[in-house]
Formats: sequence, C-alpha cells, structure tokens
Amino acid sequence: MAESEGSAIVGGSGRPGGSAQPAVPDGAAGSDFVVVANRLPVDMQKTADGIEWRRSPGGLVTALEPILRSGQGAWVGWPGVADADVEPFEDDGLRLVPVPLSAEEVENYYEGFSNATLWPLYHDVIVRPIYHRHWWNAYVEVNRRFAEKAAQVAAPGATVWIQDYQLQLVPKMLRKLRKDLTIGFFLHIPLPPVELFMQLPWRSEIVEGLLGADLVGFHLPGGAQNFLILAKRLGGYTVSKSAITRSKPGIVQVGFRFVHVGAFPISIDSGSMDEVSRSRSIRERAKQIRKELGNPRKILLGIDRLDYTKGIDVRLAAFQELLEEGELDPADTVMLQVATPSRERVESYRVLRGEIEGRIGRINGDFGEIGRPAVHYIHRPIPRDELIAFFLAADVMVVTPLRDGMNLVAKEYVACRSDLGGALVLSEFTGAAAELRQAYLCNPHDLNSVKDALVRAVRQDREFGRRTMRAMRRQVLTHDVDLWARSFLSALARSRGQGTEAHLTAQPADPSLPAGIEHAAVTELVEYVDEPATVGPGSEAGER
Repeated sequence: MAESEGSAIVGGSGRPGGSAQPAVPDGAAGSDFVVVANRLPVDMQKTADGIEWRRSPGGLVTALEPILRSGQGAWVGWPGVADADVEPFEDDGLRLVPVPLSAEEVENYYEGFSNATLWPLYHDVIVRPIYHRHWWNAYVEVNRRFAEKAAQVAAPGATVWIQDYQLQLVPKMLRKLRKDLTIGFFLHIPLPPVELFMQLPWRSEIVEGLLGADLVGFHLPGGAQNFLILAKRLGGYTVSKSAITRSKPGIVQVGFRFVHVGAFPISIDSGSMDEVSRSRSIRERAKQIRKELGNPRKILLGIDRLDYTKGIDVRLAAFQELLEEGELDPADTVMLQVATPSRERVESYRVLRGEIEGRIGRINGDFGEIGRPAVHYIHRPIPRDELIAFFLAADVMVVTPLRDGMNLVAKEYVACRSDLGGALVLSEFTGAAAELRQAYLCNPHDLNSVKDALVRAVRQDREFGRRTMRAMRRQVLTHDVDLWARSFLSALARSRGQGTEAHLTAQPADPSLPAGIEHAAVTELVEYVDEPATVGPGSEAGER
C-alpha cells in the first residue's frame, strides 16, 4: 500500500521515517521563488588570492534569471568543490545558497549513486548500473540537506522548483518540512521503461520522493506515462486512466492531495544563439575553420560530452565503413569530433575515452595524409562562440545518441543556421527527434541506418535542405527555453487546489504565479505531440 502523505524519507539509514523540524524562515524575508539544483549557476574556483566565482553557461539559468531577479528569488545548489563551506551570497543580483558536500559525499552521492547507478539505469542500461547501499545512504543524506536548505530560504507560500535526477527525494522531504509550499520537479533525463526501473532496489522510495511535488514534469508523454504506471504499481495510488497527450496531464491521488504529471520538452535560448551566429566575427571564424581543415567539400561535425550514451563510437564506425566502401572520399570529406571531458574519475568513462581515441587513430592511420587527418579530434571544453562557428562551418551535424534526453546540441545547430544551409543527422532515441522530424533520422543501434542517413545528408539537394532547415528553425525559434519555463510554472500554479481532471483545462493566468511569469498554455510548448504515449523510451535532457 501507499505510504501516508505525511511521512518523509529522512536520515542516513536510507529508509522512510525519522522526525524533522519545520524550517520556516525566521525573521528575515525568504524568497518567493526558489530553484533547487545539484549545482549553482556559478562555479567556485580556488585561486591564490582566495575564491573566485565564474558564471556557468546554460539555458536553465537564462530562462529563470528574470524570475529570480524580480521575485526575490534564490538558487540552492552545490558550489562544485568538495569541502567548501560557503555562506549564502549574491552574484550579479542573484541570491545563491550553497549546499556543502564532503569529498566522500561527492564520491558516493554524485559519482556513485547519481552517475553510476541512476544515469546508466535511466539511459536504458547501456552500461550496467551499480547498486551499492552506502551510495544510496549518501544520496538520502544529501537530498535531506538540500531539502532543509530550501525550506530555510523559502518564504511562506513560496514556489520551489527542484531539478533533475540527483534530487528525486527532495520533493517529499521538503513537503514534510514545509506544507505551505508549492513544489515542482522536472526530470532532465529519460525515465526508463517500467521493466528497467523495477531493477532499482530503492524504486519505491524514488517514486514516493517525486510524489511530494505538486507537478512532476518530463520531456515527453512517454516518460510521464511510465511514471503513472510506477505510481500505481509501486504505491497502489489511484491514477488517471487516460493517456497523457498535448495539454492533458495525468493525475496521481496521494491521500487528500493530487499530484499532476505532464510533458514539457526543454529547449534552448534560440534567439540569442541565432543573433550571435549572424555576427560578422563568427561568420569569418567559420570560414577560417573550413580553411584550417583544408577547405574540404563536406565537413561532418559531432559535439558531445564524452559519455557512453552519446553514440560517438557509432558515428565513427559508420564514417569508417563509408570511407572503406568508397561512399565518402577522405580527400574531400572530413569529420570534426569535439568530445568535452566528463566524469573522468568514473571507470566506464575512462574506458570509453580509450576506445574512441583508438578508433580515431585507426581511421587516421588508414585514410589520413600528412597534414590532413580524416578525423579531427578535440578533447577539451570549447568556448561558446567557437562552438557556434563550428556549427556554421559544418555541412552535416551528426547527433547519434543511443539514448538521450532532449539533446540540445541538435537544436543549437538549427538555431545557428540562419543561412538555411547544413543538414542534421539525428538519432531517433533523442527527445529532439519528436520536434525535428525533418532531420535525417536514424537508429544508432543499426549501423546501416546511420550510414544511410550520413550519405543522404552529405548528398542532399540544396533546395530540399533549405526547406527542411527552415521548418526546423521555425520549431526551435518558436519553442525556446523561456516558453518551456513559463509553461511549466504556469501549469504548476494551476495545479494547486485542483483535484480532478475536470480542472485541467486551460485557465486564466494564476495571480499567485511568481513575479515575472506570464500565463502560457502547455499546448504552446507540446503542440507537436499528437500520438498517445506508450510505455517505453520516454526522453529527457540534462546532467549537470
């Protein structure tokens, strides 16, 4: 049977129970809008002169910054350095509230449970997840600390928006501490098919944790539908029977409370990227990049974190076979692969790097010439403007994840191509594939499918390419990250006090929305989702 609504997951034992004291703000005015994420929007850098904070680029902070500024907002997160005990501070007008983590907690909560248990499990077990009880205990303890910090900084009746897989227990813990809050949660990565999720020894605790929210958001209806099934199967809760579509969220009844479950595909700050890509300096840099690569007829581009979910090895294998078969000529076709470092202390990532770099070496050994490798490889972070220049220089953007949330790189490429040039090869197993249907879609588990998509993209007719790029740009520029944030927060505000499906129709703007938020119907953001959801690969994004 389902746990009663009043219980919470607290303490280091990893089991429900324990007592917690309410953490209502004492004296000082709290924040009306609180974002809770694994990381702060700034990175802490220790220098010889002390501590320096550097702004982290990202669409989430871009979308939420106006709300945070206008509504006495606060951002709760880890500063990114172990054993850093930092007091809350303001950075460029933003109130930032650090949550300290010890080196052991970083190892067990972050590198362990978050990235060696949940990440592979939620990405369809591409790599086998590891289930350690001491990792789980650390996850519970760190989530408790995040919940307590959020409870301390939130004003009475505030809205709290919790982000991503590292903090799935926080909604219930926070509700136990502060029943006056409106709580939203968004999962930036896929929720796996039910059969895979059931592997998790702490499956019920995770579902119960998420059900502490008023609104639980996923990228696509498939993930939301999977969650409804899990709530019914693991908690015995009553859930709405109709499929989640366009503007109709699902409902889970938790005691006398109703949790809404919906689909909100994330996007990018597409207008900003489009503007930057039009600058003369960026376009000149793109021409220079082509020259540095030898002015080939076609440039294929991959930009990814070095992660086993991204399918970098798949595209390299496809490129290698096309060179061997003579379908592509190494004299006039090159590949540029940017693979930014990621989780280098995790063994599976170290192994992956060795395999990818070994394959690149073999391709260049077989097909490269002096001063003209077939694959140009970069393994380091690249500045944003340089990446945009890469997008403009590339004839074919290759995005082949075996499983991905949304994959914002695909949208970034489209946003930057105001010239209507270029072609996008895109894995079917990305959330972006539901929107960018004019791309050359492929199954990354089928090497022939990837090869066929690459050949068609390289050989596409110019006018056909312009038409498809125009259609994709219309989608990306209209459905940007600001619309995503406004849609979620509008739906979160409407979810308060609504108990039945009859209340889920579009309504006027809620006056209790955080300052700076305007009403935005969910249908604006997910209008491209026509088909009913099915149990299976849903998709989401993000890993910070």
